[in-house]
Amino acid sequence: MNLDNYDLAVIIALGSNLSVLPSAPSDILCAALDQFQKSGLSVVRRSSFWGSAAWPDPAEPDYINAVALVETTLEPEAVLETLHALEARFERVRGRPNAPRTLDLDLIAYGRQVRAQSLILPHPRAAERLFVMGPLAEIAPGWTHPLNGRTAAVLAASASVGCDARPLPD
Repeated sequence: MNLDNYDLAVIIALGSNLSVLPSAPSDILCAALDQFQKSGLSVVRRSSFWGSAAWPDPAEPDYINAVALVETTLEPEAVLETLHALEARFERVRGRPNAPRTLDLDLIAYGRQVRAQSLILPHPRAAERLFVMGPLAEIAPGWTHPLNGRTAAVLAASASVGCDARPLPD
């Protein structure tokens, strides 16, 4: 993939705020990224790790987040199935919405595709979340949202959810 042409980019957001002993959330994200290649998702570029308070309940453990641009021959539904299988491998338990989790993998965009049925693309809430748009702007500031035409950099600057998200020191 031409790293400056985002029209084909498959964008995946990663997050974790629960440990799987002995692995801390940052270790879980690293391990998940290592599993991407074996799962047909070739990481082209990835952001640094970002930290933020849990949303919507900041009393929950803080999150570690990242975004990856990947290449794949998998169709969007197969990418989503792959992401769910990886979450399960890392002991993700699906309970109430926004509950703490060991691993959260979201398909943010699949090229320029726009879908409104079952698998919604682009992700319907990603544009308002700094913990997604901040890491995306770090690695692909010129990526434009398929629906609103705004760049990742502009969306990060105007995000209204997770406004405390910041890159973590290396």
